Amino acid sequence: MKKTSLLGACLLALAVSMGSSAAYAKTPPDQLIIGMNMNNLLTLDPAAMTGNEVVGIVVNLYDSLVELDPAQLTHVKPALATSWDVSPDGTTLTFHLRDDVTFHSGNPLTADDVVWSMRRILHLNLAQSSVWKSYGFSKKNIDQQVSAPDRFTVKITLPKANDPQLIIYSLGALGNLGVLDSKTVQQHVLNNDWGNHWLTTNEAGSGPFTLDTWQAKDVLRMTRNPNYWRGEAKMSRVVLRHFQESQTLRLMIAKGDLDIASNMAVSDINALRSDPDLSVDAVQRGTMYYVAMSMKEAHFANPKVREAVRYLIDYQGINKALMPGYGVLHQRPIKAGMPSTLPDPGYRLDIPRAKKLLAEAGYPDGFDTTLRVLADQPFQNIAIAVQSTLMQAGINAKIITGTGNQIYGAMRERKFDMLVGRGGSGMEPHPHSSLRALVYNPDNSDAARLTNFQGWRTGFYDKPLNDMIDSALLERDPQTQTRAYQAIQTRYDQLVPALIPLSQMVDSVVVRREVQNYQPHPSATTFLRDVYKTGGEQ
Repeated sequence: MKKTSLLGACLLALAVSMGSSAAYAKTPPDQLIIGMNMNNLLTLDPAAMTGNEVVGIVVNLYDSLVELDPAQLTHVKPALATSWDVSPDGTTLTFHLRDDVTFHSGNPLTADDVVWSMRRILHLNLAQSSVWKSYGFSKKNIDQQVSAPDRFTVKITLPKANDPQLIIYSLGALGNLGVLDSKTVQQHVLNNDWGNHWLTTNEAGSGPFTLDTWQAKDVLRMTRNPNYWRGEAKMSRVVLRHFQESQTLRLMIAKGDLDIASNMAVSDINALRSDPDLSVDAVQRGTMYYVAMSMKEAHFANPKVREAVRYLIDYQGINKALMPGYGVLHQRPIKAGMPSTLPDPGYRLDIPRAKKLLAEAGYPDGFDTTLRVLADQPFQNIAIAVQSTLMQAGINAKIITGTGNQIYGAMRERKFDMLVGRGGSGMEPHPHSSLRALVYNPDNSDAARLTNFQGWRTGFYDKPLNDMIDSALLERDPQTQTRAYQAIQTRYDQLVPALIPLSQMVDSVVVRREVQNYQPHPSATTFLRDVYKTGGEQ
């Protein structure tokens, strides 16, 4: 008992030392206090953002044309657009906007702001441009493809044949077309950066909340927008606090010092399940945990080496021991639950087979390499498990830990050997969403800078596979399309890819019982405007 008390005292002292002035106080009834790990929160610019954490913030500062219903992703709901039309040939989408929306600055929101926001994504050519480039949009054509026929009408003409429903899903799921106040942003442009530097720590939206402050790896505060077109949000303020230690999150949510806690270790989540004042909300996302290899590195350019690594991962052991609460076993690039998703191929740890493949590749004694990983769970434990089984076949992988910018930054620059990561979109309820993020790579040149495509990051390129993905997207017969997507998975498997899916993400969030209307979104676009708290103990 004394040890337990000492641990609690130490954790509480840590919470106070991390700057939580409210460490001993109950949360105010009109404020939502969220604890999370902000290590991967690098920017608030919708065009540059990466990771689920920032998406959940951006969608509460900005509005999109449409939204996806969290209870049924294929149900597209109006937002800034009250209605939309698709031309008979499927090449033009026309959105009809509300005429009563103002930005936080007081400027009216018009079709020109929507057009400017989409142009900005392609001209900046940062992380979120990759999706739109895969649809054929580019810096060269975007000014012609998106237009405003009048003050409250937006017309998007597709540069190449596509499934228009996927485009609509993307507008609702990605969060990158949060419409920006073009007049305000242009006042903060530096060296033709389209306001990117300023928007890293500021916002120019029309959403239910305005940004008060963001101090990296400390705190982010948002205040209710009193002029929101849907009506005021129920909470006057949302405060997100950074906590590196899961045990600190556990202590504070149990004491009532937090309303919501995310990014917690499974052991701490499980310890709280029996608490009657708390509930655990789990939602399965389309994002995959994976082991990636760079085909620009000589060892992994050899398919036999990649196949050896495929048999040097203890998928079943990792998912049983490390992933409950984080993910579920999955070995395909298309997320589970889709009609087109093939059953798992059933890969298992097989040391003798891996050694044979390495010998055939010319590495009978293995080789030395590096394995990059975020300094967070479950990534570190996955990396340690993978390092252990690689070693049994002679591959000595030195683990390099770091922040999201350090680890994924090296991957985006294609300067890594191996990496344990998480990615893959799967945001839209369409097979192409997963394939686009994990497999598709229309241009493998360094200059292409398709930084949000895992295929490009790893250097994995196969033109016939790209052509199959393009063709499947345009197929209108559902059964034929399903068979096409299954054929894609089969070929991908046969090519021995540079990215090996091992688990599909489960996002577990601990929520206090007095918090109402909090619904984690499968696309990470969790809306907080309707969240409120009942009269529980305050």
